[in-house]
Amino acid sequence: MKTIIVLVAVVALALAAPLDDSKNAQILKYENDNIGVDGYKFAFETSDGQSRQEQAELRRLADDVEALVVRGSYSFTADDGQVYTVNYIADENGFQPEAAHLPKA
Repeated sequence: MKTIIVLVAVVALALAAPLDDSKNAQILKYENDNIGVDGYKFAFETSDGQSRQEQAELRRLADDVEALVVRGSYSFTADDGQVYTVNYIADENGFQPEAAHLPKA
């Protein structure tokens, strides 16, 4: 009897869970340019309000040290309907995001 009650509760919770629209999102835009060892560039946009663009280039940091420097941004629509955008750079100083909704250091 306990097993049936637990099973019914699990099914009820599963049916009551909100639907995740991102599972049904369609790709509206997709661009990809693989430059090879010198870097890359890509961008995409989906029907659920997500988008992302990023590009990287190989930078010489010292005589024998090279690293990819990545710049980009991503946007998404939150549950409150607000669109949030994050711009970032990732280089020898680490990942550095900037956005109006993020606290400033």
